[in-house]
Amino acid sequence: MRKFVRALRKRSTEAEKLLWSRLRGRRFQGIKFKRQEPIANYIADFVALDLKLIIEIDGGQHDERAARDAERTRILQECGYHVVRFWNNDVLGNIDGVLEAILQELQLVR
Repeated sequence: MRKFVRALRKRSTEAEKLLWSRLRGRRFQGIKFKRQEPIANYIADFVALDLKLIIEIDGGQHDERAARDAERTRILQECGYHVVRFWNNDVLGNIDGVLEAILQELQLVR
């Protein structure tokens, strides 16, 4: 699993790289985020373990996998996580708006 996670980190999308640059090192609200973290047989794009908040960044292929993504979200929620999804285009085109939306989600989980 560790090798697979490392490979995912190396193949991060531009949207994932951009969001990670804002979340890493407690840069966002002092919250510790991890990336590509295994949870319940899935790998979450970003997670704040202490707050049980998962952030997923979806590309165009996720439009075709909506049912699978819904099942994944359901299982992660059953594990006690709050899951938030953003499209790649939103992250790349409006990173400040995405960060504001994450801030609003944080208020729900705190």
